Amino acid sequence: MQAIALMADKSVGALVVLEQDTVVGMISERDYARKVVLMGRSSKDTLVKDIMTTPVVAVSPQDTIDECMRIVSAKGIRHLPVLDMDKLVGVVSVGDLVKHLVWIQGETIQYLHEYIAGPAAIHRQL
Repeated sequence: MQAIALMADKSVGALVVLEQDTVVGMISERDYARKVVLMGRSSKDTLVKDIMTTPVVAVSPQDTIDECMRIVSAKGIRHLPVLDMDKLVGVVSVGDLVKHLVWIQGETIQYLHEYIAGPAAIHRQL
């Protein structure tokens, strides 16, 4: 119950579960829905450790957006903890990845438009 309340309070869909600074699991709204609600368990009596997803699929700060997208697609997950030398330094969501890809595509479209239209078209827009 506390984990779901924390997710609601922070407007996030998942939490990283740490044990003495070591990532030991992830708990998401999906875990809650499937492993508590659908199983008829009590929210107040169910512990995070009993429903968290483990082992955790994580990435490093050096991984690319494309690598992260491949992982979330292949594993069917929505959140990737980012670990730097086994220390949690962030979490990337599929929403973060999609927003970045949309931004990149917008930049590419703008560049191609300017390339095709030529410098004269740019001056006409100004």
